Amino acid sequence: MALRTSKTPFSPTDLRLLRIFQAVVRHEGFAAAQNELGISPGTISNHIAQLEGRFGVRLCERGRKGFSLTDEGVRIHEAAENLLRSIENFSGIVGSVRGELSGTVHFGTVDAMYTNTDLQLQNALAKFNERAPRVQIHLEIASPQDLLQRLLDGRYSLILTPIDDAHPSVHAIRLFEERQSLFCGALHELFKSPDRDLTPARLQQSPYAARTYMKENAGPANFPFSNAAQASHMESLAILILSGRYIGYLPDHFAAPFVERGKMKSLLPDSTSYFDTFYLAHRGDEKSRAMTLLFECLSSGASTK
Repeated sequence: MALRTSKTPFSPTDLRLLRIFQAVVRHEGFAAAQNELGISPGTISNHIAQLEGRFGVRLCERGRKGFSLTDEGVRIHEAAENLLRSIENFSGIVGSVRGELSGTVHFGTVDAMYTNTDLQLQNALAKFNERAPRVQIHLEIASPQDLLQRLLDGRYSLILTPIDDAHPSVHAIRLFEERQSLFCGALHELFKSPDRDLTPARLQQSPYAARTYMKENAGPANFPFSNAAQASHMESLAILILSGRYIGYLPDHFAAPFVERGKMKSLLPDSTSYFDTFYLAHRGDEKSRAMTLLFECLSSGASTK
């Protein structure tokens, strides 16, 4: 049965429903979005049905097969991103006219940043809040590819990530380097092997936990690994490594607590480790004062050694 379209002009209620819809898309389901929204999955479902009635199209499929957007839902989602971002920008401009910083700034970063002492991310965010208490920060974690794409399409104002090939419209500055080392867990057969017994051939034969967003199934200098698992976040990689069945790369600072407790060790760090260069990036046409201030707080607090 076709959905009936309401001809009532767009209203604040529609904006509220769109924000609920966007939260559902971010969390990929009604139940997953309930903590952010503070309402039950049943109520969320009713709101989405109301929005579908307003627009006269089905926005998403939900049921035993899981949550997915329809083609119409994808287009509405993209349009809603632009609309809500424009409203936030307008709010920031009004604040600027009044001589104050307000509105929202969307900041995206890769995971495992809280243990990086070169960055001091928490100090930079505290400094930003002290200088702009009326600005709301939306902080999200995503893969490098998703971060760059969401920056380009306007979802993020600012991102922190390794960048292989930045788009011409992106302005980026080098912030710091992060050493990545190859680790195994205490239960792994290589854990008790002395370095002299570790050879490239042995490492190559060990099941390897790769990062889903890496372009090649290889480490530094195209060293070939036997891919046996994949993960998109460092915590997931750490779990796989701690299982004792896989080897994998982690940032040294993130793995340090496990190493100190005898739960992990690095494998031939002099020959297998490498460095990722991290950049702070925004679109060249981004004029938000809030983004500019956050950019300054992050760049001034990081080590560039």
